Amino acid sequence: MNKQELYCNVRRKKYSKYNSYNPDHNETRKAPNILNRNFEAEKFSQKWVTDITEIKLFNKKYYLSPILDLHNREIISYTFHNRPTVKLVMDMLEDAIEKTENVENLILHSDQGFHYRSNEYIDRLKDVKIVQSMSRKGNCFDNAVIENFFGHLKCEFVYLEEFKSIEEFTIKLHEYMYWYNNKRTKSKLNGLSPIEFRTQSTNVA
Repeated sequence: MNKQELYCNVRRKKYSKYNSYNPDHNETRKAPNILNRNFEAEKFSQKWVTDITEIKLFNKKYYLSPILDLHNREIISYTFHNRPTVKLVMDMLEDAIEKTENVENLILHSDQGFHYRSNEYIDRLKDVKIVQSMSRKGNCFDNAVIENFFGHLKCEFVYLEEFKSIEEFTIKLHEYMYWYNNKRTKSKLNGLSPIEFRTQSTNVA
């Protein structure tokens, strides 16, 4: 082919949470769709949703993994790395558990990505008595709230700014997350930010 100056154009494989290699991968370890698109929560730490989004920067791929509380749409925890490993999700989960007083019977909803079917993730949820829920495969509407958050993140931050380095991006990502939780108001929260809504609810209680 080199002698004849022939070239083979092959499309690069798109990242897939379902097919990515993982030694702990188990196709049978699926949880039922307990959330079932009921995105309303009567109290804090009753229903969480999570997912991973891919962000392309400097001709490389990076991955953001957050947990969002459905009661006030607050980002409870998040991790960011250049590899979509199970550790990315586990570090996020451990941070969220550490920040929360009681997670027993809390519903944590995700898609069927291999991270959420790993033994490490499932066993940890069982240890702290978190109830696992999963979307139907390939159905993004089953996890619409976290998908909506990713849309805001990219439109309000990632696509609007130019970054000189991944270190600068990481700093500004933390700034955006702080702004999203503390300053970005929502009509659903009566014009309050997620943290303001949490503070007001705590004071009333």
